[in-house]
Amino acid sequence: MRIGIVIPTLNQRAFLGAALESVLGQAGDFDLRVWVVDGASDDGTVETLRAITDPRLSWISEPDGGQSQAINKGLARTDSDVVAWLNGDDLYRPGALAAVAAAFAANPETQWLIGRCAIIDAAGGEIRKRITAYKNRGLRRFSYRRLLRENRVSQPAVFWRASFGRRIGPLDESLHWTMDYDLWLRMARASAPLMVNRELAAFRLHPASKSGRVDRRQFDEQYAVASRYFDGDWRSRILHRMNVAKIVWAYRAMRRVGM
Repeated sequence: MRIGIVIPTLNQRAFLGAALESVLGQAGDFDLRVWVVDGASDDGTVETLRAITDPRLSWISEPDGGQSQAINKGLARTDSDVVAWLNGDDLYRPGALAAVAAAFAANPETQWLIGRCAIIDAAGGEIRKRITAYKNRGLRRFSYRRLLRENRVSQPAVFWRASFGRRIGPLDESLHWTMDYDLWLRMARASAPLMVNRELAAFRLHPASKSGRVDRRQFDEQYAVASRYFDGDWRSRILHRMNVAKIVWAYRAMRRVGM
């Protein structure tokens, strides 16, 4: 089995080395291909990439239309059986890809899978453990309808068969924040995911990250994405709105206490 990992990045040199180490350091019964798609960074990212001689790594650095386009570009280039993307400031946990390969091999009908994901700060320390626990509880009761009402899926811990991804289609490049949520909804409509009860990745939250700057527009975009799929399900529409309000107030409260 070949696993292909796409790493979109833009001026993330401070974290990119750790992200690459977390991917290239994986070992197990699989082949690995890594594509870094850099959006013409000017912080020394290219020098970092040039210094890596691992033949499993390929990279390009050129202007692009944003994160979604960069990911689509990388996915189109990767020749693999199973694919995923890892943002340039996130990490895979040791043994993650071996666990993913084993799960797909043992479940040939599985088209995509979701694992657990920690939240870490700029220094790599785990933070917001209660939010992680909240998401993990939701994953244990995953269904398409629950996903429609609230997204508890952590992007770095999702993997899918490349053939399934081609059938579902690429990321919507018009979306700035919630291209992953739109993809999960399309995938969940087509096939139920396998839940892997293991921490596969760590999402890094820091002031310069897109998700680190909590923006109400992010949740408005999420609601607009969900609205594509409600199909007259008014109860899910109302509950999604309520969950958005709950999350926004929770983040505001955390900011007040310095979390």
